[in-house]
Amino acid sequence: MPTGPTVPTAPIVPAGRTRPDAGRGPGEGTQALPEARGCLFALSQPPLMLFLCVIGALLGAGAIYDLLQ
Repeated sequence: MPTGPTVPTAPIVPAGRTRPDAGRGPGEGTQALPEARGCLFALSQPPLMLFLCVIGALLGAGAIYDLLQ
């Protein structure tokens, strides 16, 4: 059990983002934060998928070549 005064803390905001109400006066509209996109969004991009398929095919071809030797 903590003893002593408690200090209110501000909400945690991810790096690179600001709170919607930061730097605005009272009564001004707030702008919603952009939707976060995770690593699954990045992996679904066509150029990256093509690159990963080529690398996988090269690794698979090398493994089959080694197994047949």
